Amino acid sequence: MAEGETESPGPKKRGPYISSVTSRSVNLMIRGVVLFFIGVFLALVLNLLQIQRNVTLFPPDVIASIFSSAWWVPPCCGTASAVIGLLYPCIDRHLGEPHKFKREWSSVMRCVAVFVGINHASAKVDFDNNIQLSLTLAALSIGLWWTFDRSRSGFGLGVGIAFLATVVTQLLVYNGVYQYTSPDFLYVRSWLPCIFFAGGITMGNIGRQLAMQDITERQSATPSF
Repeated sequence: MAEGETESPGPKKRGPYISSVTSRSVNLMIRGVVLFFIGVFLALVLNLLQIQRNVTLFPPDVIASIFSSAWWVPPCCGTASAVIGLLYPCIDRHLGEPHKFKREWSSVMRCVAVFVGINHASAKVDFDNNIQLSLTLAALSIGLWWTFDRSRSGFGLGVGIAFLATVVTQLLVYNGVYQYTSPDFLYVRSWLPCIFFAGGITMGNIGRQLAMQDITERQSATPSF
């Protein structure tokens, strides 16, 4: 009888752990879906700006949406946004450096507005040459990181994302999937890494804010004794 009483509490202790793991998995999935749709929306808007300026040219047979974008562009950007947005808080947690600089939604929205402005400038503002445009966008992108991030992990991930995305873009352009007008750097525009860097910082900030809100809600839901 005594043994039964000591063993009975065993299974009950697994309940909160399993519930916690399940809750985290669901919250992770929800954050991924939100980041995916944010990425899709930004891809549609920003790509429309590029096409209106004739910076990006798609063959007529692949233009298949009301926003004059190839069908595969928004899902790819949405997937990349979800991965980046989930990766940033994960790296922060593994490094033991929680990112708390300007952690509020108003700051995140300003970051998104600045990113859209940088992309708009790349499509609308006329510069004397591509070097001047690239240097200007590089300064704006680093300024975006300094204003809304200032973390070494954020800068490193931004540089890595810019490099990887530029390589993938070059491969797509080289294989004739689409093209840029007046390419000046291995089939693409030289300022493209700046756009990818700023985009990585922006989606990272959104992902961090969603993760922090998730943690705050879990802490508030935990009963205190």
